[in-house]
Amino acid sequence: MVSIRALRWLALLAWAFALVLIALCIPLFAANRSVENEIGPYLGNLVVAALAFSTVGALIASRRRENPIGWLLLGTGILYAVETFTGNYSTYALFTEAGSLPGGVLAAWLTNWVWIFGGSLIPFVFLFFPDGRLPSPRWRPLAWLVIINAALAVAPYAFAPGPLEDFSEGSPVINPVGIERSATLLNLFERVSILLLFPVALGLILAFFVRFRRARGEERQQIKWVAYAVALFAAVIIVVSIWPSLDVSVTGSVLFFAAFLALPSSMALAILKYRLYDIDVVINRTLVYGSLTAMLALLYFGAVAITQMLFRALTGEEQQSQLAIVVSTLAIAALFGPLRRRIQSVIDRRFYRRKYDAAKTLEVFNARVRDEADLDVLGTELKKVVRQTMAPSHISLWLRGPEDGR
Repeated sequence: MVSIRALRWLALLAWAFALVLIALCIPLFAANRSVENEIGPYLGNLVVAALAFSTVGALIASRRRENPIGWLLLGTGILYAVETFTGNYSTYALFTEAGSLPGGVLAAWLTNWVWIFGGSLIPFVFLFFPDGRLPSPRWRPLAWLVIINAALAVAPYAFAPGPLEDFSEGSPVINPVGIERSATLLNLFERVSILLLFPVALGLILAFFVRFRRARGEERQQIKWVAYAVALFAAVIIVVSIWPSLDVSVTGSVLFFAAFLALPSSMALAILKYRLYDIDVVINRTLVYGSLTAMLALLYFGAVAITQMLFRALTGEEQQSQLAIVVSTLAIAALFGPLRRRIQSVIDRRFYRRKYDAAKTLEVFNARVRDEADLDVLGTELKKVVRQTMAPSHISLWLRGPEDGR
């Protein structure tokens, strides 16, 4: 049996390997800037994903060695590091300085499919989160379906004969391990893997939901952390899908950086159980300020447009009016406080009902205190409020009697 110390060293060495690959790809990327390649625009995303997943994976694997999630995250980070390195290495060896480095074709072959393999490990993380076990033995068919779908997705990119997909333009690179006369079968594999994406995704969401419904205490908070990160990642995907121009822009890169950092970071906080209950505050603030930002943005642009139209109607001038911008800015500043309080109240009433009811109960009690002077009645009301807001198992109230004639 492998010792605990050996597993810790294995995790650290695997993390160091990922760091070395990232460090080696930087000078190669600088040398390849004059050559157009597929991996260049996404280098930042791949580097952040490789560093985030490998670092968090090594941290969890070294501290929670019995939990496979750390090793899955570490493997994902290493595969993204391999993708980053081989993409730049193959570009340099085959195009920038053709023939200057050995193994360029093999590196290009790895670049063609290893990113799919890395992404295929992530569903297992959600399936086994947070304790490293399936929700129940009934979910084993879903685990096998994830494995089968991963194999079907990787096969067309790894074994298709002919030019490699990412290196098919200009001087195409022929797949060194392509299987002749397998194109029809591999195309079928690709179609089946795409069809399986829906049931696999639905199964993972259902497993996550079932685990959350059964969870209590710390485990529920752990799941909330990861669910929050998934929602953030999904929001970034949706935004970039709506505005494709963001894909390779600075704004898009920042959004993807945040998304790639959120997933492994949330898992580290959840599994290592660091400040678990802060997630309720994070979710609350995200809902409030996210809704507030969206509403203020709509009001701002609407106010600018309306004020601009009125200005043009009154003056007949077509140029942009600074008055419209100033008036709209002042209106947004005036609306910020009232609108934030209103949104906070709506969200508390809808998602944090216990907190909302407690606040209303305290408001009623404060009103009663102003008009009530009988200590017995106040004591009864106080115990009633404590019981409703805090739900203790037992309540005792002690009132100190008069001392020294006071």
